[in-house]
Parts: sequence; structure tokens; C-alpha cells
Amino acid sequence: VQLVESGGGLVQPGGSLRLSCAASGIIFSLSRMAWYRAAPGKERELVAGITRGGSTEYADSVKGRFTISRDNSKNTLYLQMNGLKPDDTAVYYCNARFSQNEDWGQGTQVTVSS
Repeated sequence: VQLVESGGGLVQPGGSLRLSCAASGIIFSLSRMAWYRAAPGKERELVAGITRGGSTEYADSVKGRFTISRDNSKNTLYLQMNGLKPDDTAVYYCNARFSQNEDWGQGTQVTVSS
């Protein structure tokens, strides 16, 4: 199983980034996919999740700013992040869950700073 995140980087407050997670070795279309993040000194938290049917959920802190989506034809998960704030600074991880299996990517750093 491989979950490979990309798209992180340094952005100014108010800016945008789009994260991608390319999946292989899993039944992507049947998996519940999600983005988590871990800020320094804080526990990993759920940012957004999307079921195989396309239902979504978001952390209250990102509602209205972030959008999770998936392209089953490309086995790829996305996170469009707009209106970024310094508090969004964290390592963002892709997560896949199918039946009793759960897999994580290696993470991509997002830094929001002027």
C-alpha cells in the first residue's frame, strides 16, 4: 500500500494550496478517505473525510475554507485549502480505511506564514 501526498509548501495567510494523495495497493473506490493534520505539540486531528459514496465531513475549524474531493478514476484524493491561516500550519496526512485495514501516507508540510 502506498499513499503519497504532495502539494504542501509555504503560503502567506489568506492564500491557497491544493493537496493531493495518490493511492496504490488499495481498493480506492471502496475506501473511506480522509485528511488529518498534526501541528507541533498537538495531537493528530481529522481535517476532512469523504466516504466511498461521496459524503463529506469537516472539522469545524476548516468548514467553509477547505474542500475534500476524490477522483476514483485516478485513485487520487484532494484537499483544496483556501483562506489559509497560521493555525493551519501542520503536517497533513492522507488516510485510507477499508474494512479493518487502515493506512497512512508519509505526510506533507503546510506552513502558513508571512
